[in-house]
Amino acid sequence: MGSHRRITGAPPASALMLTLLCASWVLAAAQNYSAIFNFGDSITDTGNLCTNGRPSQITFTQPPYGETFFGTPTCRCSDGRVVVDFLSDQFGLAFLPPSKSSSADFKQGANMAITGATAMDAPFFRSLGLSDKIWNNGPISFQLQWFQQIATSVCGQSCKSYLANSLFVFGEFGGNDYNAMIFGGYTTEQAKKYTPKIVNTISRGIDKLIAMGATDIVVPGVLPIGCFPIYLTIYQSSNSSDYDDLGCLNKFNDLSTYHNTLLQKRVDIIQSRHRKTARIMYADFYSGVYDIVRNPQNYGFSSVFETCCGSGGGKYNYQNSARCGMQGASACASPAAHLSWDGIHLTEAAYKQITDGWLKGRYCRPPILHS
Repeated sequence: MGSHRRITGAPPASALMLTLLCASWVLAAAQNYSAIFNFGDSITDTGNLCTNGRPSQITFTQPPYGETFFGTPTCRCSDGRVVVDFLSDQFGLAFLPPSKSSSADFKQGANMAITGATAMDAPFFRSLGLSDKIWNNGPISFQLQWFQQIATSVCGQSCKSYLANSLFVFGEFGGNDYNAMIFGGYTTEQAKKYTPKIVNTISRGIDKLIAMGATDIVVPGVLPIGCFPIYLTIYQSSNSSDYDDLGCLNKFNDLSTYHNTLLQKRVDIIQSRHRKTARIMYADFYSGVYDIVRNPQNYGFSSVFETCCGSGGGKYNYQNSARCGMQGASACASPAAHLSWDGIHLTEAAYKQITDGWLKGRYCRPPILHS
């Protein structure tokens, strides 16, 4: 080998700038995903619930949903784009078509997420007396079936390389399972007893994706529901000890934290079994939202608890009987300054901040982008 002369001292400014630009380009170009496949619920649904039309009783098919980016409702539960839209933008792919669409081109991916989806199947809720709290049947098991059908139609029997070059986003799952229990009269402590079952179901879904050929899988945790206007309104308390120092309801965030702790442990176990063949990324949805609640001005927000599109005024501006898209509700002038869009889902601006954290690593371990 030849000799190498060590260069000391600071590099010229132009060389430093070139180095930084190259490093940035390498980071952004490290992946060249040919497709994205997303699974989940209303947080990332891009139209599955509306593939058979747009019934007026579904509020998010009505204005002002979609106003910020699309200019019209798109069956997304936000004022504009959601996380998977920003991921598609990052990798130069088309927005994901809903998997239930009969005319879509799925070569660049598909979105299995559907509003109301749960981790657990219907018999689980029936056994708990909660069938009436689950209004849409699109659990993990169904979404995996939808994906298998799409994969067969796109790549036939030669899917290995195609799926290995695809990004999978599996969740979040669990939010609607807990919603069903809590709105069905269960306490958070009672709900926690079922968390291991819910996490086991999620982990089995991850294992099935790996068995099908997935190699890069993002697994989001659940959100801090104790910071959401719907919970803050319905379960408002006169006892200050029920809230944390930011104004979120402790018991609901404790439930989310418990779920996420178990899920992270399970993700680590799955990663250890597939260390050489798969990259499993835990996406921290909880911290992405909670950091905005803690320091909204750092992220360009001025309101974290007030619903942008709602009614009723007050601290939370949320009324279940006059939700966004219903008569009596209206949207704020600046959705980008709000964390909450409709009291249940986030604004496009919030999803953009969270997606950036997933890509670069602040809210994803390991980051989606890597050199």
